[in-house]
Amino acid sequence: MPFPRTAADDEPVSGDAVPDDAASGPPQPRLTVAAVARRLGVAPATLRTWDRRYGLGPTLHSAGAHRRYSRSDIARLEAMRRLVLDGVPPSDAARIAVDREPGPDGTRTDLPPSDAPAGGRPVADVPGHADQPGDPAAGPTPVLGGDRVRPAPAGPGGGPGGRVLALPGASPEVRGLARAAMALDSGALRTALARAVREQGVVATWDDVLRPVLVAVGQRWAATGEGVEVEHLLAETATGVLRAVIDAPEPRNGRPVLLACAPEELHSLPLSALAAALSERGIGGVRMLGGGLPAEALAAAVRRTGPGALLLWALLPQHADVGVLERLPVLRPPVCVLAGGAGWEGHRLPARVTYASDLTAAVTLVGGAVGAPGVS
Repeated sequence: MPFPRTAADDEPVSGDAVPDDAASGPPQPRLTVAAVARRLGVAPATLRTWDRRYGLGPTLHSAGAHRRYSRSDIARLEAMRRLVLDGVPPSDAARIAVDREPGPDGTRTDLPPSDAPAGGRPVADVPGHADQPGDPAAGPTPVLGGDRVRPAPAGPGGGPGGRVLALPGASPEVRGLARAAMALDSGALRTALARAVREQGVVATWDDVLRPVLVAVGQRWAATGEGVEVEHLLAETATGVLRAVIDAPEPRNGRPVLLACAPEELHSLPLSALAAALSERGIGGVRMLGGGLPAEALAAAVRRTGPGALLLWALLPQHADVGVLERLPVLRPPVCVLAGGAGWEGHRLPARVTYASDLTAAVTLVGGAVGAPGVS
């Protein structure tokens, strides 16, 4: 949610005159909020939020002049933008951007490379990671799969910056869900998702109905910094619908299943989808351990329950700690250990760990591990 523009944003800033960043060089150009927003591909309200919340505003002012951003200010904002689009929580991204000094030309040479210019970088397999529930500067919840989400151009109607979500070629069912999400109509969301689960099943609902809307919300946020309230309501409603499925009266498996997030991962919606899909196939005894589980607690849960399968979810590479997998206890009979989420891609996993690339693969692998007949 953007902060409303006030007259104070355009008032001259009082105080002593301060020289530009490079005192020994030529004067540097100063840009307005609107100009910097266009350069970075974000909404002006997003820059004001970053200024108020994280202190990423103009650092130098001239007497009687409007607020202007210098080259080093813009470099910090570019670093913030880049890190957030790469999935770093906004508060962490701001701290990194402030701590890292720009190079002589104002660029950020100490940041990892990206394959697109500022304002249009891909978001790693779904943008964002909320600092806490309701954080309007945070990004949306991840989805289970390997999508590469790119911000689409903002626009007054169908683009991510408009009043509707960009869903070209989407089915009427998906468009209806998107309209309910943008209207913050929890009742309509619940009805639509419950009907999809009833008629199509959990996996098809996740892949073909829910995930496209989550991705579109992510695109809108990446382009404008807005829409987190939409994502939060959609994710909470979806979690409720999915968990209503997680009650198999007579499980077909003898050993339980553990589903957990890596210690630094907070989003557990994909695990709710997996638990519901397993329950739909008669696989019960699923223990949902949720987000941010310490490694020691995960190891203790494995020892106490002796699961047939364990899936550890991580969205981002920095959350995918291979050491957590390596320190899991070895039991007899053995535990089928799975790693889910794009964060594990590119990591060298321990020999006993299998990567589950999507929801269908996870259901198949867990079903085979716990000996549930007919799951393949």
